[in-house]
Amino acid sequence: MLFIKKESEDLKIENVFSLKHEETEEQTEKEESEDVKIEETLRVKHEETEEQTEKEESEDVKIEETLRVKHEETEEQTEKEESEDVKIEETLRVKDEETEEQTDLMALKKASHELDEREEERDHYDFMTGERSTQAKKTYFTCQQCGKSCRNKRDLKVHMRVHTGEKPYTCQQCGKSFRNKTELKVHMRIHTGEKPYTCQQCGKSFTDKGTFNRHMRVHTGEKPYTCQQCAKSFRCKGNLDCHTRVHTGEKPYSCQQCGKSFTDKGTLNRHMRVHSGEKPYTCIQCAKSFRNKGDLDSHMRVHVGEKPYTCQQCEKHFSRKANLNTHMRIHTGEKPYTCQQCGTSFRHKGELNIHMRIHTGESSFTCQQCGKSSTRKESIKIHMRIHTGEKPFNCQTCGKSFRDKGHIKVHMRIHTGEKPYTCQQCGKSFRDKGHIKVHMRIHTGEKPYTCPQCGKSFTHKGNLDRHMRNKGEIKEISKST
Repeated sequence: MLFIKKESEDLKIENVFSLKHEETEEQTEKEESEDVKIEETLRVKHEETEEQTEKEESEDVKIEETLRVKHEETEEQTEKEESEDVKIEETLRVKDEETEEQTDLMALKKASHELDEREEERDHYDFMTGERSTQAKKTYFTCQQCGKSCRNKRDLKVHMRVHTGEKPYTCQQCGKSFRNKTELKVHMRIHTGEKPYTCQQCGKSFTDKGTFNRHMRVHTGEKPYTCQQCAKSFRCKGNLDCHTRVHTGEKPYSCQQCGKSFTDKGTLNRHMRVHSGEKPYTCIQCAKSFRNKGDLDSHMRVHVGEKPYTCQQCEKHFSRKANLNTHMRIHTGEKPYTCQQCGTSFRHKGELNIHMRIHTGESSFTCQQCGKSSTRKESIKIHMRIHTGEKPFNCQTCGKSFRDKGHIKVHMRIHTGEKPYTCQQCGKSFRDKGHIKVHMRIHTGEKPYTCPQCGKSFTHKGNLDRHMRNKGEIKEISKST
């Protein structure tokens, strides 16, 4: 039994050793497998290391190539800088030579100027005082066409465009051209509305300084331009130039349609509206239109009742200065418009024009009802009211009506007591011109109305009419007896 136990234990021991041997083999295989893995890992790492080394070597080659290129570029840049330095040195050398030449030229000019001054001083020697005049001699550039002198060559060049008609500066908005840049600059303010020059007294603004300066003379009363023939003064040279043509008779602006000539372009432009029928100035209150702004301004005074022009002798007021000037001829007796055929003089040019129709036999206007003719359209218009019975002018005081404005004007003097016509010999005054004209016959002894039967003369037509009626009554009485 003991033997069997030993065998059994031996078997167990063998089994244990066998198991351990197997485990040892498995452990050995595992270790070998791990070694293989480690070797594989080391091999892979070695390959990666070699690849990394190759990459680094490639990058080193690239870096070397880059450094070589940069070195070549640096050498080229250095060569360029050296070339530029050479050029700069050459430029400086040339400039230095030019400066030396300029210095020599300046010295030569200075010497020439000193020589000119000496010659001028010698030329201005005063033999009366024994002194020399040292006034500086001014250089002017003279236009060969009109003799105008300019301060410099540029001004002369601009001036020559007056003769050549050249206008090189053109407005891009309206196409108008100008001789110089300044004129175009001022013109552009019309389109932009810019008015940089403002009057501090009335607030009115202007596009250019010249117009502003002329406007200021309205406030100061300055009239620096005086006519050498009649001593009349003007605020601007243009007005003096136009006025001078009154004395010379020059009328350079002619109408191409009717041949009428004018002293200034503005008057011609206004005249052209007679042919075109243009009336650009319209009253905002009654819509009446006018050819000239001055006529509109005068018309506006009708609405506001303004009469700013006053006669200093009779204190009569007028809405227009021209009407005051004409009125003053009543006091002065001036009649500047004289008929060349009969010598009759008139205060108004219109009166002379109408009078001239007497000599020409012209009777342009005829009444269609009775055949009466007149040289004046207004006269026929008033005459027609005899046939129509129209009396459009009413007295606001007594209600009496009249056919024409002149009659109501004279009538109103009954209410106001005004007697503007005064006899220079006896001082007696009258309401209308006809009365003083009849009165003057007392002093002159004139009796223009003569009886055709007995030859007796009278100062008044009314007296002749009464005389004729008396003659008729006497004849009737004598026949009856």
